[in-house]
Amino acid sequence: MNSPQSPDVAGQNPPTVTLFVCGDVMMGRGIDQILPHASDPQLFEPLVSSAREYVKLAESLNGPIGAPVSLDYIWGDALGELKRLRPVARIVNLETAVTASRDAWPDKDIHYRMHPANVPCLTAARIDCCVLANNHVLDWGRVGLEETLVALHEAAIRTAGAGRDEKEALSPAVLTVSPTTRILVYGFAVQSSGVPREWRATAARPGVAWIERLSPEVVEEMGRRISRDRRPGDIVIASLHCGNWGYPVARGAREFAHRLIDTAGVDLVHGHSSHHPRGIEVYQRKAILYGCGDLLNDYEGIAGHDAFRGELALMYFPTLSADTGDVLELTMVPTHTRRFRINRASTEDAQWLQRRMDRECAKLGAHVTQVPDGTLELQWE
Repeated sequence: MNSPQSPDVAGQNPPTVTLFVCGDVMMGRGIDQILPHASDPQLFEPLVSSAREYVKLAESLNGPIGAPVSLDYIWGDALGELKRLRPVARIVNLETAVTASRDAWPDKDIHYRMHPANVPCLTAARIDCCVLANNHVLDWGRVGLEETLVALHEAAIRTAGAGRDEKEALSPAVLTVSPTTRILVYGFAVQSSGVPREWRATAARPGVAWIERLSPEVVEEMGRRISRDRRPGDIVIASLHCGNWGYPVARGAREFAHRLIDTAGVDLVHGHSSHHPRGIEVYQRKAILYGCGDLLNDYEGIAGHDAFRGELALMYFPTLSADTGDVLELTMVPTHTRRFRINRASTEDAQWLQRRMDRECAKLGAHVTQVPDGTLELQWE
């Protein structure tokens, strides 16, 4: 059972609800090494045997980091943006096992791990919910997943998309924001994002809420589950780890997202796994974020995929009607990761993100504009 937690507006009945959501927060490997309680740096990658090598790569590009850093260091300018925009709930895809396990998953090249003693890095940003349905949460075995759940729940952080059994993995994280409004967060890992079938939770083993393919049958099952869990006034988020590099939104993915809204009653589709922001659609007054990109990773100094500008990211702040779950506004804050820290993007970099997002959103019936304070706004008919 998750520990109780009350976001900012508990006790009130707000007409609107502003959320913070983002893509992948990858706090293992190199980032774990700069935190106050670094894990054993041993890795089992084909070319890299120590997580400290990723710290050296980042420092060779942007200068010394000065480890160990403070517990709030990695969030940088994001903390000020969270304070300014005041979301009532903060939801991230935590693409990292939180464990001291040494049981690396066999035949897997990349293993992400953050030491449990570093969990205060998450509470420093007052994260309410970590989605765990992704392709790194079992990097250190089922023992590592169970330790992840314990560490987060003891810190009063709710989880979605993984559990000690199938029932827990499929159950939503429940965030109470007022006496009449709850947010239900369901997490799902899609096979296309590199999540193996063996990671699927069952009645007898820990794992993730796993989807083999984006089918109408899956949506119908989701709809039945949501109908059982939902109360009047609830806002429902479907958080999906799906796909990887690339901007195009496949026809099947778009149809699946539409069905989640039409059939399952989802109010916000929160996509992640893409390492860069992808297009956004507003369908039936509901927002579909097809891929939120990496908000934080340790890729600094690693060559490849340069055209996607992976160091640039977005913090997403959708404002929804508390009565209907319809999206009313969507503000995005452009960021730039440097020295394993989130920084506000420069004017030039923010303009690059605006142009790229406007190009991709236009294909889905929306546009992105930049406002005087440097943030981006979604516009739609």
